[in-house]
Amino acid sequence: MKFKFNDIANAISVISGVSLAGIIGVGTYIFVNKDAIIDDIKDAAVESVVGGMGAGALPIGAPDLAPPADQASVPQGPSMGLPIPGSPF
Repeated sequence: MKFKFNDIANAISVISGVSLAGIIGVGTYIFVNKDAIIDDIKDAAVESVVGGMGAGALPIGAPDLAPPADQASVPQGPSMGLPIPGSPF
């Protein structure tokens, strides 16, 4: 079975046309629905960050940066800087 160059060129042009039509169709769909797509992505991002927390799940008034009760505090040592002339330290 022999293929002619014309047959191969026609097949390539049909594939190219179908691909271009698909790209134009997807681009048009995204352009028309971009606001809904952006809102869906925002909602999904917020949901993934917040998770299943409800309105009352956050501790109110809890110190976020306070050390745990059983943790020792940092000891205060002498100053490691150079002495300042005229200073009593």
